[in-house]
Amino acid sequence: MRGERTSDYEYDLPTALIAQEPLPDRAASRLMLVRRESQRIEHLRFSDVVDLIPADDVLVLNTTRVLKARLLGRRASGARAEILLLKPIADDRNDLWEAMVSPGGKLRPGRRVEIAPDLSVEILEVTERRTRVVRLETELPVATAIELYGHVPLPPYIRRADTAADAMRYQTVYAREGASVAAPTAGLHFSQGVLDELARRGVQRADVVLDVGAGTFKPVETEDPAAHLMHEERYAIPQATVDHVVAARAQGCRVWAVGTTSVRTLESAADHAGRIRAGTGETRLFIRPPYEFRVVDRMLTNFHLPRSTLLMLVAAFAGYDLTMRAYHEAVAHGYRVFSYGDAMLVI
Repeated sequence: MRGERTSDYEYDLPTALIAQEPLPDRAASRLMLVRRESQRIEHLRFSDVVDLIPADDVLVLNTTRVLKARLLGRRASGARAEILLLKPIADDRNDLWEAMVSPGGKLRPGRRVEIAPDLSVEILEVTERRTRVVRLETELPVATAIELYGHVPLPPYIRRADTAADAMRYQTVYAREGASVAAPTAGLHFSQGVLDELARRGVQRADVVLDVGAGTFKPVETEDPAAHLMHEERYAIPQATVDHVVAARAQGCRVWAVGTTSVRTLESAADHAGRIRAGTGETRLFIRPPYEFRVVDRMLTNFHLPRSTLLMLVAAFAGYDLTMRAYHEAVAHGYRVFSYGDAMLVI
């Protein structure tokens, strides 16, 4: 069956289509509309989304914030080093973090990296998965130090240094809390104007939080996707979101998930009957064909890397053949792809 092997998710992608900059207007991106039942593909603008979502349907947004997680500094020798903060490790001062480091061979326990005169990082230990436990040493509040000296963790396919503009544009307009090292990129298309218009038309909004980890960019390197080790990500679902979904279901309305992160959050918290639970948790859920969705009826997403878990998730939702046809059509029509690229809506 096609779609069961990792090599099934290869596609030819001209590098010129990998968006390096955001558009001046968030809602000006293109929108590919993919209809599952009719197998039709339509080409729209993202601002058209306000005409596609009916009143009383529920739009689920991931309100996580992107952390300025890249800390650039120097080792004792003067050579450059980089710390990528992944997640905090619970402690009183919030100064202990799991991190990826570079160069890995040089940053052994006991070594230090100087980030700024009032911020340094001490390497404490190496974890089983070769990340590091590090301590941030500063007289400032840790969150303040990260905000002052950290850099926006742009994905590796954006081949430039981050700018002041990225601090705003690689963040959704509704970001509230959390510590993500990558943006929930489908949400980057929403301007406040689009959100206000959807609310005016009676679309219900519900929020979740899933802190996006660095593993979101990791390709599946095994030919059998089942052998891929999924990274864990923390999520939280408030009771108000559960209430919105229950009310929508009772009225025969639909749940629209914005981004693969919202999809994984809702599906991770659902039982076999599709009932979701409020609360917090961690998920390693790897959605790929075949998968029976329990909560999500519609999905808005960006265009994803070949061989990625995210592309497999889309194929599970839209169907493998339709998904790959949509990707080939996106390339043929010059869609911009990945984080700052265009969007796809599957209904």
